[in-house]
Amino acid sequence: MPLTQQEDISQDSIRGAVEGDMPRMLLSNITKLYSGVAALTDVSVVVRSGEVHALLGENGAGKSTLMNVASGTVQPDGGTIEFDGEKVVLTPTTAAKLGIAIVYQHPAVLPDMTVLENLQVSLPSSVFSGGRTPEIAERMLDRVGLHVHLRERVESLSVAQKHLLEIAKAFAIDPKVLILDEPTAPLGESAVEMLFSMVRDAVRDGVAVVYITHRLAEVRELAHRVTVLRDGRVRGESTVDAVTDDELLAMIVGRQLNSTFPAKHVQTDADGAALEVNGLSSSRCSDVSFRASRGQIIGVSGVAGNGQSDLLRALAGLESFDGRVVVDGVSRTSRDLLHDAAFMPADRHGEALMMSLSVRENAAVAALRKLRGRWLLSRKKELSRVIESLNSLDVRAPSLDAEVSSLSGGNQQKVVMSRVLLSEPSLIIADEPTQGVDVGARAEIYRILREVAEAGTPVVVSSSDAKELEGLCDTVVVMSRGQIVATLHDDDVTEERMISAAVSATTLDTAAVALRATDAQHGGIRRFIQGDLAPSILLIAVILLLGMVVFAQNDRYLSPFSLSSLLTLATALGFISLGQTVALMLGGIDLSVGPLAGFLVVIASFFINEKSPVPLILGGLVLVVVVATAVGLANGVMIRFAKFTPIAATLAMYIGLQGLSFVLRDGPGGLINSRVTAILQSQWGPIPVAFVVLILVTLLAEVALRKTRWGLRLRATGSDEESARRVGVRVNLTTIGGYVLTSLFTVLGAVMLMAQIGIGDPQQGVSYTLASITAVVLGGTSLLGGRGTFVGTLLGALLLTQATNATTFLGLPTSTTYFFEGGLILIAAVAYSVVRVRRRRIRKVPNAVFDPTIVP
Repeated sequence: MPLTQQEDISQDSIRGAVEGDMPRMLLSNITKLYSGVAALTDVSVVVRSGEVHALLGENGAGKSTLMNVASGTVQPDGGTIEFDGEKVVLTPTTAAKLGIAIVYQHPAVLPDMTVLENLQVSLPSSVFSGGRTPEIAERMLDRVGLHVHLRERVESLSVAQKHLLEIAKAFAIDPKVLILDEPTAPLGESAVEMLFSMVRDAVRDGVAVVYITHRLAEVRELAHRVTVLRDGRVRGESTVDAVTDDELLAMIVGRQLNSTFPAKHVQTDADGAALEVNGLSSSRCSDVSFRASRGQIIGVSGVAGNGQSDLLRALAGLESFDGRVVVDGVSRTSRDLLHDAAFMPADRHGEALMMSLSVRENAAVAALRKLRGRWLLSRKKELSRVIESLNSLDVRAPSLDAEVSSLSGGNQQKVVMSRVLLSEPSLIIADEPTQGVDVGARAEIYRILREVAEAGTPVVVSSSDAKELEGLCDTVVVMSRGQIVATLHDDDVTEERMISAAVSATTLDTAAVALRATDAQHGGIRRFIQGDLAPSILLIAVILLLGMVVFAQNDRYLSPFSLSSLLTLATALGFISLGQTVALMLGGIDLSVGPLAGFLVVIASFFINEKSPVPLILGGLVLVVVVATAVGLANGVMIRFAKFTPIAATLAMYIGLQGLSFVLRDGPGGLINSRVTAILQSQWGPIPVAFVVLILVTLLAEVALRKTRWGLRLRATGSDEESARRVGVRVNLTTIGGYVLTSLFTVLGAVMLMAQIGIGDPQQGVSYTLASITAVVLGGTSLLGGRGTFVGTLLGALLLTQATNATTFLGLPTSTTYFFEGGLILIAAVAYSVVRVRRRRIRKVPNAVFDPTIVP
């Protein structure tokens, strides 16, 4: 066999093979263990300049793990890495400095941040030198044919657009080593051709390319050399022209494969209609009609972004539609299809899987009614059915209770397939069912889809791979601009006919044109409404409206004294809430801010007294800052290194600080220096100076959040911690620093609280914990992390304080304040959730891939 066997690949033979030709990167005897299980064992790979090195293997073979090692995301347990002849220890940051770029199978993008912010946080500052940042960013996107607004949130992009953004980031640094992990899986044909052209240009310039794929045709078209992994070991290496596809397949799966595609259905006169679609129209498809006989698989083809996904979502009951869908002789509504059909979405992470749940839970979740005992879920029945289904698909997982996020992409897709089969649906809709799946598993999925169809369940498959549709489907409908432009049967189902029908279509997608025009006219307004600062406008309106209502009932409400008291009270809460904003944007929470504020006042009461000299007062303030810093460090370390959840860590600190406050003082004591209090409560007219300082601090924090790398890294960590780590954000340092900053903001709030109460009281401060969380939520900061605004938090704190004052002026019971605050939180949470869901459902009209046939 032409492949070099792994047993012959030693360190000396690697060096001998490249003698006189220093490799760009040399991975030698790489070993990586997870919980004692070997993901890689003594893997050695040579990566040469000016060459595309393909890496093949089944799902779980170790390909992505090896490339994570090569890009610094994962540290090996054994072996060495050399770059340009020198041994290196890689992290994402050092890898980027050396010129190593990677396009991940699941893009390392931050969903809560904009396209521009994703580029800024991922790329070195030097990339944006020599011009205006937006213009440079536009050129990066144009290079890969990605036409989206720079201020669009990445969560609203399609899967293909996210991949193109990932590709744009990789090429932006002019890499010396370019790692591409399944880059074409979600892309249309034109985008694939563009990517291949860019790779060839890079290779001509001397770039070393590592290309991971499951598609042998791509290896033939692009690669010079190929290495095969199986079970974490190198099974062979060869130049591409010296090995056959059959030999590669045998190396990949460890056995000889028969035909990839099962035999197609032989239609008889007895076959009735399993699925009839008549005149179906939804948001992006119009007047779609086709018919599938029993035993047939229907394919949906076309250039990406021409309504295929919308048609599938309508058939799955996920979008309302006009027209008629008949399954097995019964007319079905959207509601019927939502419960009876099974959908395999293309976006595995975003829609198909619950990443924090186990393999078992993900597989069984759609079949819970079928897994019940007499009253409750039968664990025995669940385990039996799930194990049987997963084994039939050869799912490789550490255990049934392992998190599904720990599986390789292909094994995750098999879990989705398992869930579909367990639900025993009346209709199966599969959008890119073999995306990221190895050749062996792909053949299994084809076989199962064929068996399901032969058993009488209609199957509809959409794929960007025309060859896949040709081999699998009995009938293929070709879509262009939301309409069917060709229906191909039997021998007419060929790659050439599908492509020809798609690119020669002359239909006009009027809905797309209208949406483009609307986006051009109102896109800026829409992006602002869905942005972080939009809630601030609403809060200002509520504050003004509430003020007018109270003033109409009591004209003393806006007196200088009343206004001064309101703003003074809002200042303490405002500073503490700014700190809480930092914690929430990290995806955490800090329950200790209230007791910390009270504890700091108690400490200050021992130093800042009437007869205390200035040095002692200053020393007391320094001690307050030091204690707060220590508390922030402790919270951060517990969360990052002791693996406490943010709630558990800060709740423990909450209890500890409250106890220490009572240890220091069992009751109120230690009067605060009146001169210090007077300084802190000084005013400019009715406006407290401290409130002006709060506004200035808020504005500075807002600018830092939007315009500095600190702000980008803070939001990146909260948006998606794993993606942030992959793009080089030092997540541990960012998180610990964030909790320290939270405590330092609390120092400012504690100083104002000290001035207000004028005495060290261990019972004070506790209420600020819930109040600060309320203010932050009202201001529009997400409880899930990644997005928020300091300006909104300030307005939220002001509104809460105003609501408390309003009940006094209106003579309402104290309980009214709590009802008002609770109502505001509910309204805010519902409103922000609705906006977020609507943002995810917005259909992006500019296509993810370059399509010269689209009407501008």
